[in-house]
Amino acid sequence: MDEVIDGVLHWATFHEGIGQTVHSHLYIPSGAIFDPRLPEGGVEALSAAALPGDILLSNRHHLRHAQALAEAYGSVIRCHEAGLHAFAGDDQPDVQGFAFGDDVVPGVTALELGVLTPEDTVFRLDAGPGALLFADGLIRQDGELMFVPDSLMGDDPEGVKRGLRERLAVLAERDDFDVLLFAHGEPVREGGRGALQTFLG
Repeated sequence: MDEVIDGVLHWATFHEGIGQTVHSHLYIPSGAIFDPRLPEGGVEALSAAALPGDILLSNRHHLRHAQALAEAYGSVIRCHEAGLHAFAGDDQPDVQGFAFGDDVVPGVTALELGVLTPEDTVFRLDAGPGALLFADGLIRQDGELMFVPDSLMGDDPEGVKRGLRERLAVLAERDDFDVLLFAHGEPVREGGRGALQTFLG
């Protein structure tokens, strides 16, 4: 694990299910864990950094190792209410909902991206100059911001991309962030607002 900015830890692990490296984060002030896979050292490695609190999913597909962490620490798993249908079965974990605009935990606000999936959430973290954490609506690969492949965008990839650009443009107008964090990609540790604006052209 490494500290991206003061109060935010980041780590990357290989996700066998999708055959890719994915990324998780811990917000130390509240212990919130985002899209978690277990880091090297397992659950104990997280408790050494902060007392783990709520587990926040940026979309319904990012359950990852949340159940193991919830069982270890008694944490509550949270996902935007539009994604709760994915956890409705008797064999599913208990996942609580939140709405866009909610301060989900102290220092973390849920912002709307949607489009790719209705519940796709951007979390704004009150750390350093401010950080935005993205689910699948924006990723980073080989140092470049990009969208997921067209094959993952349904029947109208161009329409989805237009919608994402519109929503991302609203976020890019905010003046309360300069760091970008991703469920899929290495962080942009500084100059993130400018990088987002450049990506949008």
